Amino acid sequence: MSTTATATAVEADVSEVPTDLTEKQHRILQYLRRNAATKTYFKSRLIADDLGLSAKEVGANMRPLLDGNFDVNVEKWGYSSGTTWKVTV
Repeated sequence: MSTTATATAVEADVSEVPTDLTEKQHRILQYLRRNAATKTYFKSRLIADDLGLSAKEVGANMRPLLDGNFDVNVEKWGYSSGTTWKVTV
């Protein structure tokens, strides 16, 4: 692999990592990216279980994902036995 190809690959990886997100927000975003292709609706408590967080932590860290411009769209969909998020690619 040439130096140019390596530099380009690294630049692409860096551009996909939003620098203004906290570590928890980044983990949630990565989780949604991995799962949005096969699933549309996510409950905060199920995201929390998978990431080792509390449902409250997930909900508190979703605002930047709702407001940001990412490759997944997040909408607060409902609140019945916990918050549900609609995620589309």
